[in-house]
Amino acid sequence: MDRGIATEANVGWLVEHGYRYQIELMTDKSGKLVTGLTWNKVPVDGTMVTHPGVYCLRSNETGWDEEKLWRTYTMLTDLESVFRSLKSELGLRPVYHSTEERSDGHLFITVLAYQAVQVLRTKLKKADIHDNWASLRETMSVQRRVTASFQQRDGRTLNVRKSTLAEPDLMKIYRALGVSPAPGGTKKLVS
Repeated sequence: MDRGIATEANVGWLVEHGYRYQIELMTDKSGKLVTGLTWNKVPVDGTMVTHPGVYCLRSNETGWDEEKLWRTYTMLTDLESVFRSLKSELGLRPVYHSTEERSDGHLFITVLAYQAVQVLRTKLKKADIHDNWASLRETMSVQRRVTASFQQRDGRTLNVRKSTLAEPDLMKIYRALGVSPAPGGTKKLVS
């Protein structure tokens, strides 16, 4: 329930919409001077508070039951989300190709990338990781490859390149996929 103290700006609104609120006036000892006003929002049947709406799906598939229709809808929603991600983050959109052959190649790469995403998500679901693609990307984005450079006594520079430690959520993903938590290993180069 919303609860607040009235100000001059919202008293008029409360009076006008008072049927949706339980309003209580506080008075001084004499009972003649109002010193405060509080209110609680009261849900009204048939409004967005008590009946926020319904979800209607329309289809030409008359032979499908409700479960199959909903499963297909959520799969399509997920597919659109992944394609949106692939198009923006991987730069697969817009298509600037002027020949049909190059556009077909572009589309093929997009579908291939989607298949790779689905293989990863299927493996993760088996490990009870049900994150959507956006949250998986966010979890995986925290790990970095860093290079530390050290000046040696002989004047040469030692460069050590390695990955930062994986955070717990990322470690869970790595274990589920059977991937090393230190991608790229440690590389040393003396120059």
